[in-house]
Amino acid sequence: MLYSICIGLILVASVILILAILVQNPKSGMAANFGAANSVMGVRESANILEKTTWTLATLVVVLSLVATISMKDGVATGNSLQSDAEALIEKVSVETAADAMPQAEIPAEETPAEETPAN
Repeated sequence: MLYSICIGLILVASVILILAILVQNPKSGMAANFGAANSVMGVRESANILEKTTWTLATLVVVLSLVATISMKDGVATGNSLQSDAEALIEKVSVETAADAMPQAEIPAEETPAEETPAN
């Protein structure tokens, strides 16, 4: 149960993190030439808030990933269902491949040519 909650929170935090990164202005490249416009227009404080949000969400994703990993039982998220499904699939594949390991192909018998008739 805790694992599912952590995964849900990781997904939500990841989407918000992506949006926070996309909203930020790049700090280098061609946009660096116009950096003075940010401080003149008073949007410098919003850049700080976006940067703090980015670091907070990134830390949250890492912590939730660790909590989700610790909350897993025996390294399997959904109990023994994955293990039993994997074993059933391996058994099915091994039975099918054992039966079809050496497919028998019929080799056609050599036909003896019929009497050749001369072309008129």
